[in-house]
Amino acid sequence: MAKKYEMDMCSGSLFKKMLVFALPLMFSSILQLLFNAADVVVVGRFAGDNALAAVGSTGSLINLLTNLFVGLSVGTNVLVAQFYGAKREKDLQETIHTSMLLGLYSGILLTILGIVATKQILILMQSPKEVLDLSALYLKIYFLGMTATMIYNFGSAILRAVGDTRRPLYYLFFAGIINVILNLIFVIGFRMGVAGVAAATAISQTISAALVVRCLMKEQGSIHLSLKALKLHEDKVKKIIRVGLPAGFQGMVFSLSNVVIQSAINSFGAVIVAGNSAAANIEGFVYVAMNAFYQTTVSFTSQNYGAKKFKRIKQILYIGELYVILTGVILGNAVVIFGTQLLGIYSESTEVIVAGLARLHVICATYELCGMMDVLVGSLRGIGYSILPMIVSLIGACGLRLVWIYTVFQIPQYHVIHTVYLSYPITWTITMTVHLICFIWAYRKIVRKEA
Repeated sequence: MAKKYEMDMCSGSLFKKMLVFALPLMFSSILQLLFNAADVVVVGRFAGDNALAAVGSTGSLINLLTNLFVGLSVGTNVLVAQFYGAKREKDLQETIHTSMLLGLYSGILLTILGIVATKQILILMQSPKEVLDLSALYLKIYFLGMTATMIYNFGSAILRAVGDTRRPLYYLFFAGIINVILNLIFVIGFRMGVAGVAAATAISQTISAALVVRCLMKEQGSIHLSLKALKLHEDKVKKIIRVGLPAGFQGMVFSLSNVVIQSAINSFGAVIVAGNSAAANIEGFVYVAMNAFYQTTVSFTSQNYGAKKFKRIKQILYIGELYVILTGVILGNAVVIFGTQLLGIYSESTEVIVAGLARLHVICATYELCGMMDVLVGSLRGIGYSILPMIVSLIGACGLRLVWIYTVFQIPQYHVIHTVYLSYPITWTITMTVHLICFIWAYRKIVRKEA
């Protein structure tokens, strides 16, 4: 591969290298989030509050349908990084070609599922009647670009695994500009409403996927992609699934719990839904900034695990936690302080802004807890434990969150939107504590095994 994009994660300063690796990831994730933010802002400003609620309320459903397959790309990242750190070229090549084909098949399946099933799921989610048809239309067009989205996710996971986080950033930047331009043309120029922003997103996702595939095909080194060599190697599929399926299943069940929470929020009406959608969109920027350190922890831990450098694995965890705490505290509180101005970008309605602030003051003020939890999960997955953090997360975060909604939230005096939002920081704290205990146990086990 091009040497200037390569990073040796198994030697040198971890403080500097993890930050250099994470920053392009952070900016890439923010750009990817801007695809949806551009949709929400444009429809909120030029198509009204119903269109804003229609687009904004689909996020939890999109995550529900895609997280299982996005989790498989985590398996790709871990496996490629381990083989790269261990310098096993043949296994590396087979993993790359298996992964890209998995991405293609995953995307096709999601496109079919998204077009056929979204309206029925929205009805089950108690989506407000005034936005139901608009939400369904947005999702059907959005999912036309899902094959491209999956190909991009798997391709960028390969690049991240070998230390390249810059080129995915360049590709997303270009695609993001196209997305914003098309949003303005389709919504303002052609008055296409939610259909216009969905089409713009699908087109921009296709562009970013094409650029990643072109990048891998032009590589001459160990991550070269040849279309003729695309094949599902059975042993690599099993290994990707072993790591990725628990990660994807965890993400899917997390999203399922969020769908239940979205249903609870939907019961408060379109104004609360619009305010919640705008606030969730803003807090998403804080989340992906923290999530860059989760992805950094996964890649660095996986490479060092492959190279059997176990002492560095503990250092990676400490540094990852330090960075994610700083990111969560600084950005989360900045969002709280400037919440009124930020929400004003999405809607001019005072009621919508007040509804959005209610969410920001609970979730963004404590968001570092979520980041700390995720970094611990990244360390566990990097050393080959994927089922354990999945079980802990499902019981600790998802299970307790659902119990909260069906017990505390049902008590008449607590049947308010604030009670729904409190479920997040409470479950983050409990789950993070259990993940820490699990990491200590797993780390000691691999050290003993190697000794």
